[in-house]
Amino acid sequence: MLINMSKYRPNPMLIATATILLVGCSSAYYGTMEKLGYHKRDLMVSRVESARDAQQEAKEQFKSALEKFSSVLKVDGGELEEKYDQLKTAYDKSNARAETVRDRIEAVEDVSEALFDEWQTELDQYTSDSLRRSSARKLKQTRQQYTQLIGAMKRAEKKMEPVLLAFHDQVLFLKHNLNARAIASLQTELVSVEAEVNSLIRDMETSIKEADTFINAMAKE
Repeated sequence: MLINMSKYRPNPMLIATATILLVGCSSAYYGTMEKLGYHKRDLMVSRVESARDAQQEAKEQFKSALEKFSSVLKVDGGELEEKYDQLKTAYDKSNARAETVRDRIEAVEDVSEALFDEWQTELDQYTSDSLRRSSARKLKQTRQQYTQLIGAMKRAEKKMEPVLLAFHDQVLFLKHNLNARAIASLQTELVSVEAEVNSLIRDMETSIKEADTFINAMAKE
């Protein structure tokens, strides 16, 4: 029997309505927070701080995971299942930290877009040309600082995935090959993993410094 798939096609009106509702929820949230005294600028700085802290925690976790992988793979003997459990735990913690970093960066992007849209729109409300120009210059400067910051955050974020995949490969390989030969095989992969983790840490440290610079600049305004 043929099924008429046209009846199962998504309704464009429903999609549009859902989109409006999602945007409305975000707008309502920021509106409510402003009534409570928390403006978009304050929320932006707060979320940048949270993203910075999440990156710092993730950096430490990735360093810890690499140390765990190195120590487990370089030690002969011992219970292989115990070694697997240690590596699996290190991977899971790293993955969780990475997810937190991604969520915090998305939160920064969300509030920043709302802030800049509002700022740009409200430039037309000035009656004073000099004040409008001053505000426009400040908007341009803040956008430039933000672009530099989010670029650093995104570069560090992108480098997390290859490291996580490398960790996952090692955990998965050891899971199905619990023997001394497997340990020896993984040791040869450790050098490339170390290089990836070190590169990730450098980018995270750069991103953290950019966040500190941005926070300090916003505090001086």
